Amino acid sequence: MATFTQYTIATAPDASRPLLEQVDKALGFIPNLYATFAESPALLQGALGLDAGLDKGALSGVERQLVKIAVSTENGCTYCVAAHSTIAGMLKARPEIVNAVRTGVPVSDAKIDALVRFTRAVVRNKGFVQDGETAAFLAAGYTKAQVLEVVGHVAAKTLANYIHAITNAPLDAAFQPQRWDAKQLKVA
Repeated sequence: MATFTQYTIATAPDASRPLLEQVDKALGFIPNLYATFAESPALLQGALGLDAGLDKGALSGVERQLVKIAVSTENGCTYCVAAHSTIAGMLKARPEIVNAVRTGVPVSDAKIDALVRFTRAVVRNKGFVQDGETAAFLAAGYTKAQVLEVVGHVAAKTLANYIHAITNAPLDAAFQPQRWDAKQLKVA
C-alpha cells in the first residue's frame, strides 16, 4: 500500500500552503485528512471550494453535519464519521440524533429522519432515488434546492471518504472521542 504524507504548512507543496493556512485559521488545526489532500493542491482547492459553497446553502450547520455522517457511515469511512460527529457536537446537535445517524437507526425527529433517509437513498442508489423518496423529503419540509444540496454534500463527502480509504490518514486526537467502527451500523 502506498504511504501518503500528512503535510504541514511548512512541508506542503507551495500551492497547498495558503489553503492549509485557511484550514488552520478556520479550525485551529489542520486535520490529517486535509493534510493528506495537500499532496494535490488542485484537489485541496476543489474540495475546500465545494464545501465553502455548500456551507452557504439552505441546510443548517447541524443538518449538513448529519448528512456528512450519513454519507460516511454508508461509505464506511471511520475518519469522517468521527470528524463530523465531533463537529456536530460543537454545533450543539442533539447527541441522541447524532448517535442514531451513526448507528443507522431511525431518528426521533421526523424532519431530520427524512433528511437522513433521503441522504442514504442518494448514496445507496448512486443518485437514482425513487420519486417517492424525493417526495417524502419534500413533504418533510425541505425544498428542491435542498434536494440538490444533499447531492452536493454526498459528492463532496464521498470524495473525502474515498481519499481516506486510499490514504488511511490517521484519526486526529480531536476526533478520537467520537471514534466509530462500521460494526456500529445497524442498517445493511
